[in-house]
Amino acid sequence: MIKTVAIQGVKGSFHHIVTQQFFENPVNSIECMTFDRVVDSLLSKESDAGVMALENSIAGSIIPNYALIDKNALHIVGEHYLDIQHNLMALKGQRIEDIKEVYSHPMALLQCKKFFRQYPHIKLVEDKDTAEVAQRIHENQLKGIGAIASVAAAEIFDLDILAESIQTIKNNETRFVIVTRKNSAVPEHEINKASVKFEANHKRGSLATILNVMSDCRLNLTKIQSLPIIETPWKYAFFVDVTFESYEDFKKAKAIIDIMGDAFKVLGEYKNAKL
Repeated sequence: MIKTVAIQGVKGSFHHIVTQQFFENPVNSIECMTFDRVVDSLLSKESDAGVMALENSIAGSIIPNYALIDKNALHIVGEHYLDIQHNLMALKGQRIEDIKEVYSHPMALLQCKKFFRQYPHIKLVEDKDTAEVAQRIHENQLKGIGAIASVAAAEIFDLDILAESIQTIKNNETRFVIVTRKNSAVPEHEINKASVKFEANHKRGSLATILNVMSDCRLNLTKIQSLPIIETPWKYAFFVDVTFESYEDFKKAKAIIDIMGDAFKVLGEYKNAKL
């Protein structure tokens, strides 16, 4: 049973919100300022699971996290989609005109770029975490400083929301995965999604051949992400997500791709959260 979960950020962060929504039973959160620290917490057995953002509907894939999961032999045991609403917040009594600098995670700043064009007097500064900036403003009573974070962060750290939903595209979702040290404990009959990794050789059509195997085995490709293999210039690993109705279809595809693809690896088997 999962009791302790490592999150990137502090209470009020989007990773923290995921733990509250995903797990049926209450869990303790270990606050980590980086994803490397989340992984270290898992590997040292300080935590039972970790939550990692993997892709955003506006900004795209968070590629370093694919590498972290692969390199550290972690297993994806679940996924969760969260509606991300970014809000500009500051100490009570402050107005947007009073704000000189806004600190937030680079991904949040990227998603809100258009909003800040209206306020050229505000300097945008990259920081480690959205909610941690809100916490810092509260603890140090920082005037003239704004944060971009969730409504929950504003409530926890007693800040005023100066502008709501400031992200450029209002329909803004992030896909998070739950990772553990061991493979999925999800019953086989409930598994309908998997994440795999393989390397395609330089032969013509090698990638297409593997994708055709997936299609022939009735797997639905929902995501493909390439990542360069640093040790071998111009060779790429492919991270692929597939959904399926029958686990037997996935098992058949696994057996074939294991023979055809180089360094084939199953990163996780779990329930599809977006049906």
